[in-house]
Amino acid sequence: MTKTRQNENDAADAPQARGAAVIFIFVTILLDTLALGVVIPILPKLIESFVNNDTANAARIFGLFGTIWALMQFFCSPILGALSDRFGRRPVVLLSNFGLAADYVVMALAPTLGWLFIGRMVSGITSASISTAFAYITDVTAPEQRAAVFGKIGVAFGAGFILGPALGGLLGQFDPRLPFWVAAGLSFANGLYGLLILPESLPAGRRSPFRWRSANPVGALHLLRSNRVLAGLSLVNFFAQLAHVVLPSVFVLYATYRYGWSTGTVGATLALVGVCAMIVQGAAIGPIVKRFGERKTLFLGLGFGAAGFLIFGAAPTGHWFWVGIPVMALWGVAGAATQALTTQLVATDQQGQLQGATSSVQSVSQLIGPFLFTLTFAYFIGDSAPLKMPGAPFYLAGALLLLALAIAWRSTAKAPAQGG
Repeated sequence: MTKTRQNENDAADAPQARGAAVIFIFVTILLDTLALGVVIPILPKLIESFVNNDTANAARIFGLFGTIWALMQFFCSPILGALSDRFGRRPVVLLSNFGLAADYVVMALAPTLGWLFIGRMVSGITSASISTAFAYITDVTAPEQRAAVFGKIGVAFGAGFILGPALGGLLGQFDPRLPFWVAAGLSFANGLYGLLILPESLPAGRRSPFRWRSANPVGALHLLRSNRVLAGLSLVNFFAQLAHVVLPSVFVLYATYRYGWSTGTVGATLALVGVCAMIVQGAAIGPIVKRFGERKTLFLGLGFGAAGFLIFGAAPTGHWFWVGIPVMALWGVAGAATQALTTQLVATDQQGQLQGATSSVQSVSQLIGPFLFTLTFAYFIGDSAPLKMPGAPFYLAGALLLLALAIAWRSTAKAPAQGG
């Protein structure tokens, strides 16, 4: 029996331990996402306050902030992933949580845009707990159960985005700095939770040596080219993540510009996004994967995502925008299917490296995306635009998902059937 197969059987034979670990990771991701969600409705508006409420200029600066965050992720995620393969998942999660707490404190105190910029750099370096958490789940879950478990963990994202943006929108009406203090407290509590309760998932005997040639971004991406299907899925992941960047990049600015929404309405809308995502992640992924298999589930998710973006871009009123939210939520089944497929294509002691490489792919998309979408938005609402089309960034995101769907169809054509 191979080392990988033995470890997979070990995971399958310990359902009670696996259930406890999933709960631990669920709470960790919930608190992380809650902290992130608290900040989302207020950060773009805080940037606007530094530039005399010039929306187009704020969009460009916000894009720069997103790019520097992604650049830090690009360089640091492979290192942290390799470190988690060498020293375990727990210390990486703790480092991330305490680092995020420090980041939010810096942003809460920031007197200038320069200090906010430094805060985003700190966040980019330390925001690795999500990818490490997926490696943690892979450690303790059998391959055939991973899509469903990834979906359940995804409920934490939905719950965090229900409570976080609503809370951030409410707090931001009293003081634009208050959400950052709350986010700092949540991240610090998350770190304490992990310090006191979170067990290690990767035993010493299953760890791999740390090698710089695989920890640097280029070396980490080499793993993704080692298999034709894995390479194709990595491209799918890239374009899907690139499309997703449109939401954090322009949604707040778009909603206030086109629909005149207040901070409270923006927060409530993001909470609705969280409700729909939570329902899909918690209740839909398992049955859909069981019925159609990971490959077809991936196709369905990408198709729904493209349709959702089309509705967002075309929506003439805020009410029509809300119609697109449940359609967009079904995109979530694609992410769990992709995660499940990719984890089955590498060895157990490479899961951290895989998640680090995957984060590097995502960070490349986040390097490109903020500028791509904020500049597109700024251009199509500017005086020099041939026509006013504020929904243009969402149309572009929908086209990127259709491209991802075409790549997924071609690259997985000869992959072994899953589920169904």
